[in-house]
Amino acid sequence: MLLATAVWLHAEEPAKSKPSSPEFERMKTLVGTWQGKTDMGQGPIDLTVQYRLLAAGSVVEERVFAGTPNEMVTMYFDKDGKLALTHYCMLGNRPAMRLKSSDSKTLKFDFDKSCGINPKKESHMHALTITFDDVDTITTSCKAIMEGKEMPDHPTTLKRVNPSSMSAKAE
Repeated sequence: MLLATAVWLHAEEPAKSKPSSPEFERMKTLVGTWQGKTDMGQGPIDLTVQYRLLAAGSVVEERVFAGTPNEMVTMYFDKDGKLALTHYCMLGNRPAMRLKSSDSKTLKFDFDKSCGINPKKESHMHALTITFDDVDTITTSCKAIMEGKEMPDHPTTLKRVNPSSMSAKAE
């Protein structure tokens, strides 16, 4: 109780942040709203993805299908100095991934066995690639395992939504 009170009393003060990996710093550049189309096997649908920086800058939250029964959240964070993620999936599970490789344009994540999912028995998101095409364009590609079988990738190109264009649409 004392800890909660102390945190609440200092909630307005900026927290001291720990050093982040270069890959996590790159993830921070995504903060904002992105839009595109995706095809998850049933034809193209519009997609809005929101990225927020949370927990004193130590977590990037990705939110997809916000406000729907299929809403999903992925949390990106540094784990032992290396970028990792936990995906809270509409399949009712939470696969974890660790950064497998990165270069100047791409982050590649692969399944982290320690998350408790049996890849041969449980459908889940198994890998993710984020390509930074330019400052306002990214392409994501997920590898899913469904009923023990690897599904075809469905690359999705997203464009950053300019906050000023959003207010112009509302008028």
